Amino acid sequence: MALERKYSKSIGDIIKIKSDFFEKNEEMLRLSAHQADALLAQPKRTVCKICHGAIGEEVGQEMLYQSQRMKYFLCPVCGHVNSEFEDNEDFASRVYIDDDYLANYSESDRRNYETRRDMIYIPKAEFLIDSLKEDGVKKKDIRILDDGAGSGYFVSALKKLGIEQVDGIEISEPQVQFANTMNGDDILTQVDAPDIASIIEKADVNVVSFIGVLEHITNLDEILEALKNNRRIRYIYFSVPMFSMSCVFEAAHQGCYNRHAGGTHTHLFTESSIKYMAENIGFAEYAVWKFGSDIMDLYRMICVSLDQNGNSRLREDFSRRFLPMLDELQEIVDRHEQASEIHMIIKRKS
Repeated sequence: MALERKYSKSIGDIIKIKSDFFEKNEEMLRLSAHQADALLAQPKRTVCKICHGAIGEEVGQEMLYQSQRMKYFLCPVCGHVNSEFEDNEDFASRVYIDDDYLANYSESDRRNYETRRDMIYIPKAEFLIDSLKEDGVKKKDIRILDDGAGSGYFVSALKKLGIEQVDGIEISEPQVQFANTMNGDDILTQVDAPDIASIIEKADVNVVSFIGVLEHITNLDEILEALKNNRRIRYIYFSVPMFSMSCVFEAAHQGCYNRHAGGTHTHLFTESSIKYMAENIGFAEYAVWKFGSDIMDLYRMICVSLDQNGNSRLREDFSRRFLPMLDELQEIVDRHEQASEIHMIIKRKS
């Protein structure tokens, strides 16, 4: 039986962590334009990323909307939102650039790392542990493989909460080195992208997690098939970007950086496309936590636009009055199922 849906969390100091989106709008726009150039150079998408139904103008379909030069189409079969062009291996090689994480390492980096882990990833790990507990899975029996582990924040959070059987895999060697240095232990393993499906299919785990990962995978079909075939895997925990209010705000503010749709987010999930994906591999919704950043996106775009138009003093006054309302406004969006992000645990049916 699925658990009751959970909604919202306080944004708190996350605005400080995301300060670049406010302070470096022009720089972020240039990065977004570079990523859009890379996607526009790819073949046009002819089938849906999730269900492979025919989409696009070539089959007479009208676009859903356009933002930052990119058209988006709603799949009539599963409801997934697809960009006009393919996110293939060539696109991935152009846009995923490794940073030199260890070049200027200091102890303050470790403090910042732990702050980010505790603020953002500990709640995600607690949601997983608490949800599995409701299904009778004890903490000592949880065995997790975290795919696309990035800088190891989620793995580190799980370990801090007492999950001993957790491994993280990541294709970026600099991120693996950074994660292991920050944690003083080898918590992640570097792997090559073509090997990931095989690793998942052979993994002796009962949980696989993808935190902000599924939307970036070019060979998503292979990964989903591996999850389907490995019957030791009972739960899949993922967070993905949703077609949401943020998409509307971004389309209406073309002079502001697109955090949500665009860049490396070339397709967006909906409730129906998630259900289609889960059922296709023999899973069903078990636990859901929706907390978006839509109102923070709107707040950021208004602030940036006010500054661009020479209204910095008004922006300061607006911030003073608007920020105390931000969490309450976001909760309304979340409860109306319009949030920009979803955290979901799906469970194998049998």
